[in-house]
Amino acid sequence: MKNSSKPHNSTNNCDGVRINKYLSEAGVCSRREADRLIENGEVTINGSPAECGSKVMPHDIVEFKGKTVSHNEAPVLLVYNKPTGIVCSTAEKDNIVDYIGYPKRIYPVGRLDKNSEGLILLTNQGDISDAILRSANNHEKEYIVRVNRHLTSEFLNGMSVGVPILDTVTKPCKIRKINDKTFSIIITQGLNRQIRRMCEYFDYRVVSLKRIRIMDIKLGNLKSGQYIEMGRKEIESLRKRLEK
Repeated sequence: MKNSSKPHNSTNNCDGVRINKYLSEAGVCSRREADRLIENGEVTINGSPAECGSKVMPHDIVEFKGKTVSHNEAPVLLVYNKPTGIVCSTAEKDNIVDYIGYPKRIYPVGRLDKNSEGLILLTNQGDISDAILRSANNHEKEYIVRVNRHLTSEFLNGMSVGVPILDTVTKPCKIRKINDKTFSIIITQGLNRQIRRMCEYFDYRVVSLKRIRIMDIKLGNLKSGQYIEMGRKEIESLRKRLEK
């Protein structure tokens, strides 16, 4: 059900709100992406280029690529089954947003690399995106992974206790063998190409990788390239679960 939301009141604070937070809450992009857009000169406040750290005050006019940014858009959250071959970075051409062609401004919550498929969320709700992506919240993400050779107990045990990649050690995870070359894995981090790098550490190569769950949101029988749109009540329910 598509209902209009009440205007956001973040800018009622006399101290204003940081521009990256303003853009995130308006559904333009994540805070990290907002900083990049600001640095590229694509955001203005009252006609002047915004700077990282700029504050938006009540009645200020914020524009992105010449279009006024409003906080009055109805909330959108899509559950999408991403096919392989599609990039999630909105900085690249022919990205996931272009591919879906949704009529309202949305952006992906996190990423799935080009060669991976499965569940990804897209939204215009910055608070939901930030809460899901915040590593300290330890939200589970589940994947089905097929590798190029037979699984061993050493590999499964090593993956589960933590793997040294990207100058850190991954958090312990849950892993379950499905067949000789396929396993399911549940992680609570979102490091760059994390599962692929973990497998490479043990000299395994990922043949296919599919995300099937984020928190309690499951891919289910959703076909590749299709999405379902959460209703307003479902979005509010998710927001409450994230607050807990």
